[in-house]
Amino acid sequence: MKDRTFDEWMEDVKSYVRGPASVWAKRIEESGAVPAAIWQELNERGYLRLAAPRDYGGVGLSFREYLLLLEQFAGMHGSMRVIVHVMNSLWRSIDGKATPEQRETFVLPFIRGEHKVTFTLTEPHSGSGADIKTTARRVGDEYLVNGEKWMIIFSDVADFFLLFCRLEGSTGSEGTLALLVPRDAPGLDIELMPPAMGVTGTAHGHLRLTDCRVPAANRLGGEGDGLEVAFRGFLDPSRTAIGMTCVGAAGRALELAANHALERVTFGQPLAKRQTIQMWLAEMATDIQAAKQLVLYAADKFDAGLPITTEAAMAKLFGTEMLQRVTDKALQIHGGPGYFKSSEIERIYRDARMQRFEEGTAEIQKMVIARDVLDRAGRERSQA
Repeated sequence: MKDRTFDEWMEDVKSYVRGPASVWAKRIEESGAVPAAIWQELNERGYLRLAAPRDYGGVGLSFREYLLLLEQFAGMHGSMRVIVHVMNSLWRSIDGKATPEQRETFVLPFIRGEHKVTFTLTEPHSGSGADIKTTARRVGDEYLVNGEKWMIIFSDVADFFLLFCRLEGSTGSEGTLALLVPRDAPGLDIELMPPAMGVTGTAHGHLRLTDCRVPAANRLGGEGDGLEVAFRGFLDPSRTAIGMTCVGAAGRALELAANHALERVTFGQPLAKRQTIQMWLAEMATDIQAAKQLVLYAADKFDAGLPITTEAAMAKLFGTEMLQRVTDKALQIHGGPGYFKSSEIERIYRDARMQRFEEGTAEIQKMVIARDVLDRAGRERSQA
């Protein structure tokens, strides 16, 4: 693939979203499945390695540039958006603690699209952090892993599960592990969960591990580094990226709502002539722009090598709640016809709800933000 300027990438992505992606969206909704051809097409077009460095075989875009493309991708079907987002984010988590050998075995093939990896943290009976209960014990050159994971995206197609667990007997962040568990690992049982409300065709799995044998060579970092692999280098940019996918999806909802308001005539005039509709459209546009600027502020700090934990939480919190407000107004503008599955706004409305769960709920983001606010206040008091 020849080198392209950012503007050329932008035009290519816009054309794809308006053309082939819209055709795929109809097929996904009709069949309830994401064909393997979509993965292949997205990979061949270079869309799954936009954020990866050039010396890894990626396109090498800055984080800001990648997010501006992701804004366009977010106008696609939710399942396609998730593929682009996860594949452009997860390489950081794998690479952060990888040895040179692991980089050759796992990271570079992942970026080339030769195998698929999925993030495997959430459990049925715990949160998504230091209270994980899945355990491992070292036996020779292997770990024996026992426990459960669920709501794991791409469980139907993943070649490896980037699974987070803890050494038997450890507590908190102490003793946490990050293991790349092969799909065919002995002792791993994968049960696909029922279809979700939105992101049609994207399968989530319930994983049960019973003395599951995982090579010790598949451990990223040392024993005790598990949560660092999970969160540092991955979670902050991923949360920021979700903020931008909310901006893109909301932008598409606004576009559909405005067009409907111009076309729909009741009582002899278009909906767009009604002041209430105009006020809603103005609020939606302002909400979207505010969220976008929060995202880009975080992106610029990330590109400058600065920490963005609080900014990422703000971008994700505001973006997801903004998306709910915008899609709700957009559906209201469409009225009854927008509620039926033949309507694109109906699909966007369903897809939008998932993003409030991705990478932590609103309550988690508020805890991160509040911690920073209180830390700064404490420092200022101590200096006074």
